Amino acid sequence: MGVQSVTPVLNVSSIGESFAWFEALGWQRGFSWNQGGLIGDGPNAAGANEHGEAGFGSVCSGKATIFLCCGGQGSRGTIMPRFPGDDATDGVWMSWWMESPADVDRLHSIAVEKGMTVTYPPTDEPWGVREFHLRHPDGHMFRVSAGLGEE
Repeated sequence: MGVQSVTPVLNVSSIGESFAWFEALGWQRGFSWNQGGLIGDGPNAAGANEHGEAGFGSVCSGKATIFLCCGGQGSRGTIMPRFPGDDATDGVWMSWWMESPADVDRLHSIAVEKGMTVTYPPTDEPWGVREFHLRHPDGHMFRVSAGLGEE
């Protein structure tokens, strides 16, 4: 017996807006659902249909999946402590492990170009990783990292 994977659930204010935010960073839509049922899979997943806005959905990148829940699961109600970069937030913290430090820098450049909130710049840390911190519009924080020895 063993766990096959872990999928976080983030509480968001809009599935459609979150789809757009993640897509700007290279993620793909996984699915979306509302009380009328499945709205769509993959690129056809929509933020809303004739039954209303999506209440649940997912985004995918490589082997990673994040579930998005509008106004339900994945609360944003826990105050996090302050860390370097003054990035205290009410959101969930997650780590995105990239293939190389160059990928960290590329994603940082995309985030800055798109006007996203970077709370901590790309930094080579003493524990052997290069990382930056990126804030989702609903306050969730992503530590985007790669090992310094990985190319």
